[in-house]
Amino acid sequence: MTPTPASRDLQNDQQKSAHIREVVMAHGEELRRRYPILKHQDALGAGILAFALAGMIGAAALYLNDLIAWWACLLANAFFASLTHELEHDLLHSMYFRKRRGPHNLMLALVWLARPSTISPWIRRELHLNHHKVSGSATDVEERAITNGEPWGLARLLMVGDNMMSSFIRFLRAPTWAHKKSIVLRTLKGYAPLGLINWGIWYLFLGFHLVDTVATAAGAPLGWSATTLQAMGVVNAAVVVLVGPNVLRTFCLHFVSSNMHYYGDVEPGNVIQQTQVLNPWWLWPLQAFCFNFGSTHAIHHFVVKEPFYIRQMTAPVAHKVMREMGVRFNDFGTFARANRWNPVERPAAQRTQAA
Repeated sequence: MTPTPASRDLQNDQQKSAHIREVVMAHGEELRRRYPILKHQDALGAGILAFALAGMIGAAALYLNDLIAWWACLLANAFFASLTHELEHDLLHSMYFRKRRGPHNLMLALVWLARPSTISPWIRRELHLNHHKVSGSATDVEERAITNGEPWGLARLLMVGDNMMSSFIRFLRAPTWAHKKSIVLRTLKGYAPLGLINWGIWYLFLGFHLVDTVATAAGAPLGWSATTLQAMGVVNAAVVVLVGPNVLRTFCLHFVSSNMHYYGDVEPGNVIQQTQVLNPWWLWPLQAFCFNFGSTHAIHHFVVKEPFYIRQMTAPVAHKVMREMGVRFNDFGTFARANRWNPVERPAAQRTQAA
């Protein structure tokens, strides 16, 4: 049977993907030969986790003892938490302590404690592995949940940085009560207990300060009880040292991730079409709190089993071969076409009117 043009293009892309994998994996092996410490993957993963947790605890201690400003603690902990996200992602692919379930599960528990805004990593593992199988399709639940494929507007903006808002908007859109019930149950199961506590504290913080600010602005300040003010002192501290950093980190990661993945018209199994490299200079404020995700995550789609710090080191070589093989870089048109790979054609009547 003569292959169709589409199948020939896919085969070409498969060959290009194989070439990218070959080049990137070879460079990773070269780095391991050059720097033998990179061969101690389990120790490096555990060491990076210890560093990130020490950084978060240290920044929190400095803030709670009035040695640094609230915003310095929040920014520092958002950065350290971004390290734990990269570690969780590697753990989902069993890159650390693969044959030792005790240390492996301990690392999963600790990265979840550092990022309580997320779903359980044991539940996320199934969603993430499915993401690699069906990336860019409607069944890619992980990326759809963080707004990949959504048209840009107020709803997507609210959903990007707030996991509970994302579930709530999807609940409102669900066409049947059975679907709505399914969304509620999945949300409760995935986020219990840490996520529910985290987002509960966040909404309590926002609600209290909104009511207090409005009442004060209206000239009728509320006389909060001493118990309420004491409780809010604890809430405020929790927001600065843990909840707030993860809200910031979540927004940065989801904004970058949802816009660097393509959706809807991606050929099944065509890795070339699944992601782009998103690394313009103006995204650096966001990249700082998702550990350069936009620049390096596309590499992961080609070479799944390389830990995140290796991806950072191989990025110059990887980017060169990816560009040569047709991977897109900084395709900002995706913001206007809801992450579609192909340009969205306007109806003929609209094109005629525009002319």
